[in-house]
Amino acid sequence: MKALVTGASSGIGRDMAKYLNSLGYELYLVSQNKKDLDREFKGYDKVHTYSYDLRKEEECIKLYKEVNEENIDIIINNAGFGDAGNFTETSLDKEMDMINLNIKAYHILTKLFLKDFTKRNYGRILNVSSMAGFMPGPYMATYYATKNYITSLSLAIYEELKKDKSNVKISIFCPGPVNTNFNNIAGVKFNISSISSEEAARIAINGMLEDKLIIVPNNMKINHIFSKLAPTKLILDINSKVQERNK
Repeated sequence: MKALVTGASSGIGRDMAKYLNSLGYELYLVSQNKKDLDREFKGYDKVHTYSYDLRKEEECIKLYKEVNEENIDIIINNAGFGDAGNFTETSLDKEMDMINLNIKAYHILTKLFLKDFTKRNYGRILNVSSMAGFMPGPYMATYYATKNYITSLSLAIYEELKKDKSNVKISIFCPGPVNTNFNNIAGVKFNISSISSEEAARIAINGMLEDKLIIVPNNMKINHIFSKLAPTKLILDINSKVQERNK
C-alpha cells in the first residue's frame, strides 16, 4: 500500500506519515524543503521524498505527473498555514499564498488523483481541514474561509461518490488546536485544550481507515455540535473574542 502526504516535514503531516509507515505503508512525502524531509525520515524504509512548492499550480501538476504511475492508494492533503489579524491590515501577498496552498493545491491534487481512483474504483483521500471549516473566523478570516472551502468541497465529493456507488473514500480531518509550528507561523495562541500532533495523526489516520467522513477529536466534539446548532451571530461573537487577542 502506498500513501502520498503533503506538508510532511513537520507537525501533523510528519506524524501521519510516521504512523502510516508503522502500519507498513510505502510513503511518498512532499514538502517545500526536501532537506527537512530527509532529516526527519532518515533510516526509514520505503520512503520517497519530493520538493515542490504547492502554492504554484504548475508544481501541483508536476507532482501528480511524477507519482501517478506509482498507483498511490491514499493521498493526504495536509500542507497549509494560517495568519491572524484585522482583515484590513493583514498581508495580501501572504493571503494569496495561503489561498493557493490551502485551497488550490488541495483542489488540484484531489481532482487529479480522484480521477485515477474512480477509474480503478479504489483509493482514499484525506483532506486536513479544521474546526474552522464549520464557521466564520473574525481576525483569522482568510484562514477560516480556506478551511470552509475544503470542508464544503470534500462533503460534496463524498455525496457524488456515494451516488455513484463508488468504492473510493474521502474523509475530512477537523481538529481544533494542535501543538505544532502552525501556531508560530500564524502568530496565534489558544486558551482552549490542545492535543499533540502525534495524537492528532493517529486520530486522523484511524478515522480515515474506518471510512469516517468527518473526523473530529474527542476534545472538539462539543464544539462541533455547537457550531451546527448555535446562531451565526453568537458564533461570530465568540470567535471574535477568542481570536481578538491574536490580531
